[in-house]
This record gives sequence, structure tokens and C-alpha cells, in this order.
Amino acid sequence: MGRKDRTVGDRLGMKLDNKKIFQTLNPNKVWVPVIIGLAIVFGMFYFDPSVNANSLKVIMDASIGWIIMAAVFILVRDAGYVYRIRAITGGQLTWVRAIYVIILWEFASAVTPSVVGGTAVAMFILNKEGIKLGRAIAFVMVTAILDNLFFVIGAPIILFFAQGNIFPSSKVLESQMQNSLEAIFWISYGLYASYSLVMALALFYRPRIFKWVLIKIFSIRFLRKWKHDADEYGNQIIEASKELKGKNWQWWLPLILATIFIWSSRYFMLNALISAFVPLSLEQNVIVFARQVIMWIVMMISPTPGSSGTAEFFFAQFFTQFLEGYTFITSILWRLLSYYPYLILGAVFLPRWIKQVFFKKKNKKTNPDVRKS
Repeated sequence: MGRKDRTVGDRLGMKLDNKKIFQTLNPNKVWVPVIIGLAIVFGMFYFDPSVNANSLKVIMDASIGWIIMAAVFILVRDAGYVYRIRAITGGQLTWVRAIYVIILWEFASAVTPSVVGGTAVAMFILNKEGIKLGRAIAFVMVTAILDNLFFVIGAPIILFFAQGNIFPSSKVLESQMQNSLEAIFWISYGLYASYSLVMALALFYRPRIFKWVLIKIFSIRFLRKWKHDADEYGNQIIEASKELKGKNWQWWLPLILATIFIWSSRYFMLNALISAFVPLSLEQNVIVFARQVIMWIVMMISPTPGSSGTAEFFFAQFFTQFLEGYTFITSILWRLLSYYPYLILGAVFLPRWIKQVFFKKKNKKTNPDVRKS
């Protein structure tokens, strides 16, 4: 890397390594989504006449085998994440360090709005794990593009296999609400498809042209205050493009397959959870899986941390048709398995990671003769 590139990397490092990252990676932030989630639960108790004390008692009807299967799907999904981050870094991260990265990445995503995500934090974490900033930026952007493409490409396929049963029927929702859900979905889908296309072109075609266009856009008077951020983002794209140049199909194929595996495991978890209360036919399993893809695209524009509140609301809209009296307890179990563990794990692992990455490395620099016992 030349002198000019090092200057860009250093400037990017200063941009990422600041107090805003630690404001996101703050264990105290777990209380925000927890409070929102509890507020939704109590609100359902208060405003929904179908939800009462008996709604919690029905957990005794659950099949333990299917509950265990749901937990297994969560574990293999996380294993897929760990494998993917190791594969994308060429094995530079050990299995233990990859686990730390994924837990903290999931924690950052859980305490930030879905529309924001934890990408900047992920770049910071990978950089502090010893991965050069340009590579860290490239790796995070690749995972974001792959995840988005799963939805962008997968949604039309799912729509085909679901045979028009992708949205809840008007028997479950009022016609106006159903139309609103469809509108939100297509708006979200359009935004993510456009973003994925633009990012792919920027990374793999003309990154410098992308930066030039970005700066021109943010040179407009009412956007000028974000021009510096646009310049930094353009630099990130250029750095990432350099790192990804020349990657062959042997590098890409495992990442694509891992992405499909990760998201399929995430969705099969809910299929298993619903099956714990009600039997599902093959056709119903396809519809449940399909509706999750649609629901997640809608949830991606949620303004709340980790889609708290939004997730619980849409869950009831999409799956009451199958669960009926089991909807409330299933929604709670769904969030307990797929969301809240990452808040807890993040709060536990974060202090240990900070100690390992910052203090141990600092001690090694000040005491180079110190050896591991």
C-alpha cells in the first residue's frame, strides 16, 4: 500500500475509532429494547381482549422436541456466521476470535435500529482484531451485500412458491392494513434492491466515479453538512474495492452458500417453533418460511433498536392465521430465542473483549518480554 493509501486508511481509522462506536457498544443500551419489548407485551395484555393469563399457560402444550429443534437452528445459524467471517478473512481470525466478533456484531445490531445496523461497529471490531482497515471495510460490505441479495433474489422466488399466500388474508387483517403491509414491503424491497445494485456497481465497477457522484450530491446546499461524511464513505468504498479486486469463485462460493445456510436456518427456527404448538403441512411450512422473508424486509426499516415492538406487532399480523390462541406465547418464545440472548451475551462478552483487545495489547507493547504462562 502506497503513501497515499496509508493516508486514506489512517483517516478512515480516525473516523471509526471514536467515542460513537463505544456509545453503541454500551452494555447499558440493552435496557432500551427490553423496555420497548416489555411495553409491547403489556400493551397487548391491556388492549387486546384475546390476550390474557391463559395466553401464557398454553406454553404447557408445546412439544419439547420442536422447541429443542428451534434452539438447534439458532445455534447452527450462529455457527454459519462464525464460519463465514473466518472464511471471508481467509482464516486470519481463530474460531474463538470469530465467535467474539459475531457476538459483538449481533449485539451492535440488537441495540441499534434495523435501518442503521451494526456495520460501522463491525468494521471497528474487525480492525481491532488485527485486520487492516481496508480489508475490514471490504469484508463488512461484502456480508451486507450478500445478506441483502438473499432478500432481493430470494423474495421473488418465495413469492412464486408461496402461490399468492405471501401476505395475511383479509380474514386476518382489515383490507386497509393488508394493503399497507404490501405497500411497506414493496417500498422496503425497492430500497434494498436499489441499495444492493448501487453498492455492487460501486465496489466492483467504478468506485471513484461513485465517490465523485456522492460528493456532487452532497455539495448541494441543504446536504452540504454531510459532505465530509460522504467523502469518508467514498474513501471506504475505494479501499474496499481494492481489497476485493481479483477474488475468484472459490472465494465467493463458500460465502454465498454460507449466507443461504445462515438465513435459511434463521427462518426454519420459527417453522420449528410454530410446529411445537400446531402441526404444519408442507405447503404451510413453505408459506410460514415465505412470510418470514417478507416480514424481515418490512422490519429492516424499523426505527427501534433491533426492531423491538415492530417485530412483535408484525409477528401477530403474519402468523395468527396458523397459531390462533398460541400466537402470543409463540411471539415471546421467538424473541427469547432469536433476539434477547444477543443482548445478554453482548453485555457479558463486551467487557472481556475490551480487556483482551485494548489492555492486553497495551501490556504487550509496554512489556515485550512478558510471556504467556
